[in-house]
Amino acid sequence: MALSDLFLRGNPEKREKIIRRSQELIDLMKDNFEATNSLTEIVNKHLHSSFSPITLNEKATVKENCDVMIERVNQILANVEEVDEKMKKKLGPTLYEKLQHMSLKDFNKIPAVDKAAITLVCQISAGVLVAYLIKKKIILKTVTSIYCKIASGICASIVIGLAVDVIVSAIVGYIEQRKLDTALAEYDQALAVFRPASKEYQKAIYKVTVMLEFLE
Repeated sequence: MALSDLFLRGNPEKREKIIRRSQELIDLMKDNFEATNSLTEIVNKHLHSSFSPITLNEKATVKENCDVMIERVNQILANVEEVDEKMKKKLGPTLYEKLQHMSLKDFNKIPAVDKAAITLVCQISAGVLVAYLIKKKIILKTVTSIYCKIASGICASIVIGLAVDVIVSAIVGYIEQRKLDTALAEYDQALAVFRPASKEYQKAIYKVTVMLEFLE
């Protein structure tokens, strides 16, 4: 008999739900770590940062991995905002506002005079990257906010690389004084916002990656 069956004997359906939700959450985290590393490469290249890649540590807990993700995204945002402040001061309100309202498709149509003004502050690619990420800042902040909630939720103390049966027993051990339905509801609520937020986050990074490659 599997270890988790001892905890959820007679309730295999809920056991399977916990397994599926646990695995989906971890898979989303893995995808977000990969997307964040892509963003890190872009920021390093165009904003001359020196961030190292982040790794989903299977020997660490969900909370510890969440903290790594939160820290990196906040570091990237801080770097982007620093360059944005320089652009805001040196480009002047008209050109700065023009950059903020451009779509990615518009960036390759920037007039020569505007390009010249931007290059006095930073490379065109850096200006494009910063303007885009400032516009998409809410997406990055939403992701970090969700990671904060996950880090304080039911699966926070679970070690990523544990076998499924051990994960389930760890969850059930954690909630032994609570109703299993409540725990499943918490998973559902977390995933309901985590899925679309992850999709938007990865989509935003993919778009700016393609655009910057096109500009080169």
